[in-house]
Amino acid sequence: MQRRCNPLKPSGLAVKFGFNAIMIVLSLLMILPIIYIFNHAFKPYHELFIYPPRFFVQEPNVQNFVELFWVTANSIVPASRYLFNSVLISVLSVIGVTLVSALCAYPLSKHPFPGRNLLFATIILMLMFTPEIIQIPRYLVVSNLGIMNTYWGHLLPVLAAPVGVFLLKQFIDQIPDALIEASKIDGANEVITFLRVIIPMCMPAIATVAILAFQNSWGNVETSALFMQDDEMKNFPFFLSTLTNNLANNVARQGAAAVAALIMLVPNLIIFIILQSKVISTMAHSGIK
Repeated sequence: MQRRCNPLKPSGLAVKFGFNAIMIVLSLLMILPIIYIFNHAFKPYHELFIYPPRFFVQEPNVQNFVELFWVTANSIVPASRYLFNSVLISVLSVIGVTLVSALCAYPLSKHPFPGRNLLFATIILMLMFTPEIIQIPRYLVVSNLGIMNTYWGHLLPVLAAPVGVFLLKQFIDQIPDALIEASKIDGANEVITFLRVIIPMCMPAIATVAILAFQNSWGNVETSALFMQDDEMKNFPFFLSTLTNNLANNVARQGAAAVAALIMLVPNLIIFIILQSKVISTMAHSGIK
């Protein structure tokens, strides 16, 4: 007997096509803010304040970029100085956070010692605290260490990253102990085992921690506001937050602010696009559902 198809029941191809169409529409909606930021940075002033507002730029130019870097060049601290500080601090933070997190996660995962579970539970508990709770203790520590108005004041407060330790520890847990024992039989010490066995196998997790560390450092205003009194030691997000403050009107420097917002977006966007596959792999192997 021939099986009759139910005309009311959608076929698998139709369901797949409909699902893909919905995903495409949602993707376009999610990418609209990014497109708007790019368009906004190239709008001349008469388009920035036109009513009703236009989504796409009609007469693009680079006058806003000139305003940001050339007009502020005559300031006490030019915008390029803030940008240099942000780039330097972000690079050092990514290296420091990934290294410290890996060095903490490896013994927690593969070296049993008294109090290991209590220490890991304490690290997990730290995820519950908001940054506002530890602002005063952090300020006292930085002040007593004498690293105010230094790059160390930007770097040291962000080195301890509980999320990075958690992700790397969960990833290292899945590495077979036999690999570590084999490396030790071949004569490798702990440092060689860590660098040549653990690190290469944890690259997806390390890439994820690097993205999180960069995002946290690149958009961080707290260290500049609390620990830096000299403007030349502050970073670009702090400059962006004060770009249009204390002005007589809301029109001045709006173009420069639009360009600054674009500069803040582009590095995060590029890094995430390059390392997004690593992030997905990490989430699949770290117990995050």
